[in-house]
Amino acid sequence: MAKQVARWFSILMVMVALVLGAPSSAQALTDGHQLVSEVWRIVNRAYVDETFNHQNWWFVRQHWLQQPLATPAEAYAAVDDMLSSLGDPYTRFLTPEKYRSLQTNTAGELTGVGLQIAKDEKDGVLQVIAPVEGSPAETAGLQPRDRILEIDGTATTTLTLDEAAQHMRGPVGSQVTLMVARPGQAQVQRVQVVRDRISLNPVSFELKPLENDGAIGYIRLSQFNGNAVAGVAAAVRSLEAAGAQAYVLDLRNNPGGLLTAGIQIARQWLAEGTIVYTVNRQGVLDSYEADGVPLTQAPLAVLVNEGTASASEILAGALQDNRRAVLVGDRTFGKGLIQSLFDLSDGSGLVVTVARYETPAHHDINRRGIRPDKRVSLDPIRRDQIATAADTQYQAAVDLLAQQLVGQRVA
Repeated sequence: MAKQVARWFSILMVMVALVLGAPSSAQALTDGHQLVSEVWRIVNRAYVDETFNHQNWWFVRQHWLQQPLATPAEAYAAVDDMLSSLGDPYTRFLTPEKYRSLQTNTAGELTGVGLQIAKDEKDGVLQVIAPVEGSPAETAGLQPRDRILEIDGTATTTLTLDEAAQHMRGPVGSQVTLMVARPGQAQVQRVQVVRDRISLNPVSFELKPLENDGAIGYIRLSQFNGNAVAGVAAAVRSLEAAGAQAYVLDLRNNPGGLLTAGIQIARQWLAEGTIVYTVNRQGVLDSYEADGVPLTQAPLAVLVNEGTASASEILAGALQDNRRAVLVGDRTFGKGLIQSLFDLSDGSGLVVTVARYETPAHHDINRRGIRPDKRVSLDPIRRDQIATAADTQYQAAVDLLAQQLVGQRVA
């Protein structure tokens, strides 16, 4: 009986092969087919959804291997179509040029308008996570949650994330026109932004005196790029030496960046405890832990808002759940998916969603965000009013820290 079943199974597989066909020997040897197979294997091994958006992923591969992929452009288009079937805007292919650009950006440089963006999963419209501090986009008044409907007349629903970013890049001094819909406003705005070269130094800090006695160290972290970890460490050491008794860490409008940077910065504040759990497609938990000596044990408040996303939420969640800091401000953005970057053989790159993350208290924040311990709203303020008396969220954090310091002195 077993032999008969095996025989029929072999016949069935031969029939499937005959129906599907196979690429000719010439096609099978093209660089395009090799690239499609390479991308397919990485996604097959690493992608977070083992149903692959409820489709037979093997059949998807076979379909594209039947196509005549004679040029790089044809292969790139095939890979884009293959990945689009996953329905995940964060899993995407990067041509060699776009891959080099991404590597430059995460290293700490950026050319363009200075926007961190995402795709609305419901309708595919481009959404602002946050403008880069000091960027042309911030100067033009763009805000978190703004929806960009068009870029120079091109509907953003027709663009991938990387294509949208490419449309907003260009020569320094050139202009890009954005059609922007703002939540709560019926009228669409036409916003013109002048492109510029943006230096992403993500850390700024200042020692701020308290009204009665002592001083607070204020640290603003705008992005988790290649300069962030060393920048925060230098800020804490400098402020400690200057006599800071407590700290305000400002993560407002910080769209995230490198996961490893978020974890390392959490370790600068935590002596022990879980920083974040990652959950893969089999539901297997892994975790990153704090197990060293923090740079300071002084009281800490963290400022968050709806522009606080991704690695920023990992850091904020770790500090909140480990009772290391009090969170002040508005609910965060809610991006709880983790992407990994893969090098491809032709110099291109592949970004794949490989896991979701949970805070140490096992809160899944994707699309939900993190609730601050103290909810404080903030009316629009100028950039030079941040961390001043006009900044109600900052003032609320300072008041909480001042109370903690008074309590320490009394004890």
